[in-house]
Amino acid sequence: MRISGGRIAAGLIMGLLITGSVMAGQHMGQAPYGHGDDTRLPNGVIGISLQVGAERIGDPAILYVGMVHPGGPAHKAGIRHGDEVVSVDGTTVTGKSYEQVVKMIRGEAGTLVKVGVKDEKGLHELSVERVASDKLPRGPAESHGNPAP
Repeated sequence: MRISGGRIAAGLIMGLLITGSVMAGQHMGQAPYGHGDDTRLPNGVIGISLQVGAERIGDPAILYVGMVHPGGPAHKAGIRHGDEVVSVDGTTVTGKSYEQVVKMIRGEAGTLVKVGVKDEKGLHELSVERVASDKLPRGPAESHGNPAP
């Protein structure tokens, strides 16, 4: 039996939605999926959430910015929802796992990280100052990922 691309995409989306609903129901003290033992990661963050994507099954995975915390350091630096993350501090993310890239982006609060992103205008390398995760500005949930007005 042959499965159409639309059915594969629908199945993938449903899987992501189910995973997202499970993650949303996690106790706040639990580490989010994909981060393992979060206590070993530095506390400095830039205020983005990453998504893994690919055009077709079997294609190399691409990391996209799924959400940007409004008013956070990444948002202020110009990182936007949908940007493709291509490098961190000059090191390409191609072939790296999601967890490896998260570890590359996180660091000590007050330090800079250079994030290479690709958007519809081309490649950009943006310097972003990390902040302590508990100091990350929070906005209404519906504002995450929306472009700035």
